[in-house]
Amino acid sequence: METAMQAINTAEEYINSLRNRKLKVYLLGELVEDIVEHPMIRPSINAVAETFALAAEEPELASAISPFTGKRINRFLHIAQSSADLVLQNKMQRRLGQLTGTCFQRCVGMDAFNSLYSTTYEIDKAHNTFYHARFKNFIAYTQNHNFVIGGAMTDVKGDRSLAPHQQADPDLFVHVSRRTPEGVYITGAKAHQTGCLNSHWLLVMPTMRLTENDKAYAIVGAIPVDADGITYIYGRQSCDTRSMEGGDIDAGNAQFGGQEAMIIFEEVFIPNELIFMDGEYAFASMLVERFTCYHRRSYVCKSGVGDVLIGAAATIAEYNGADKANHIKDKLVEMTHLNETIYATGIAASYQAKPTLSGAYLADDMLANVCKHHVTRIPYEIGRLAQDLAGGLVVTLPSEQDFRSKDVGHLLEKYLKGKAEVSTEHRIRILRLIENMTLGRNAVGYLTESMHGAGSPQAQRIQIARQMQLDFKQQLAKELAGIEKRQKNKLVKEINDYLGRVFDTNI
Repeated sequence: METAMQAINTAEEYINSLRNRKLKVYLLGELVEDIVEHPMIRPSINAVAETFALAAEEPELASAISPFTGKRINRFLHIAQSSADLVLQNKMQRRLGQLTGTCFQRCVGMDAFNSLYSTTYEIDKAHNTFYHARFKNFIAYTQNHNFVIGGAMTDVKGDRSLAPHQQADPDLFVHVSRRTPEGVYITGAKAHQTGCLNSHWLLVMPTMRLTENDKAYAIVGAIPVDADGITYIYGRQSCDTRSMEGGDIDAGNAQFGGQEAMIIFEEVFIPNELIFMDGEYAFASMLVERFTCYHRRSYVCKSGVGDVLIGAAATIAEYNGADKANHIKDKLVEMTHLNETIYATGIAASYQAKPTLSGAYLADDMLANVCKHHVTRIPYEIGRLAQDLAGGLVVTLPSEQDFRSKDVGHLLEKYLKGKAEVSTEHRIRILRLIENMTLGRNAVGYLTESMHGAGSPQAQRIQIARQMQLDFKQQLAKELAGIEKRQKNKLVKEINDYLGRVFDTNI
């Protein structure tokens, strides 16, 4: 690992750190020469840069003192030492959602850091390995430079009915393809990789529970984003080419956007000192489950994005002169109620966190899954209500070029006027923002990512089903109904066990 680069402290320094790298990136069938200045990519870079700006402006919220270096670091690189740390992560995530109106792309790396920290500790206890010490060294290195970390977990998976080792093409899951005394080479692909180009390092992890026959796929390691053998293919987003048309109205949110790409690894080298799991297949499920626990409660970020959309819906109602109508007020109340439900369950999962054997705190898994399950539904309803309040113009507006036209611009100015005291352009801009968030580019982060990110809905339902504790709840009902009596001390113990998970208290 090189050490000459200075620590990144500002948004501008972060953006400059992405320049002059040897990346192989394809977008719209062409090789991208400079991602920083590409108009389709730059909004996603701006969103990550906002995480540095917030850390400078609100250090108590968006930074922390590292127990490894003793320095103040970006909170996205911090290992949670308490439930309070996890709560501050959630508060930071909501604030960034409010500031960007989109995905700011760093939660995956943060959650990968925390889940790997505890998992490597437990692998070492079971196998007398040295992964945890290696990982702590890597954490300190990234913290000293204030790097952005990307987590690469989701394999392309091929035939879902087959295990990794059963696939017709072994490359459909990332695996060790070659070994040397110095390290391993990996081959395969990761899909839906949020913010990967905007990161400095990737943490490559397995995507599912593995068996002994899948040992080659039980690999975890850190790789520089610009390592030899990596090809990135940039994902399309609805209305994404509007950013290349000139002007800033039709994009809806011209400054900020998300980023998804496919990463293809072709014999990419990981040195031994950056390998944090290698063949310990039984711990793949622990890593995945802990990562998804952190990441599912991280979806409180959608409440911050929801705040923006609620504000946009209220604004267009005002611009239309409809804001005093009772049904408009009622819809805004419903949107707010739904939005706060996301936040409440996510932050509750953080408040109910418990320490792992490593000392790092892990969120409450039940509440984390409930949070994410809300997120698979609620943003769609908030988006529907926003479109309801916006009216049909949200999808029938002429282009910015038409508004700037000498021939028809004055006609649009006249006939698309709402309230007399509100400029037509302002009305159009807020409509474009609603379009952007519910149908356009940032609907990727607010809607579809809310459905499938950190696991599709059924994944949360499986976890919820595992933790329902129906036997205990049935016993409570039978006690009160007079059907079955249990010894008082035994029942109290069961209640205490349950309350210990939910409330961290005893009766």
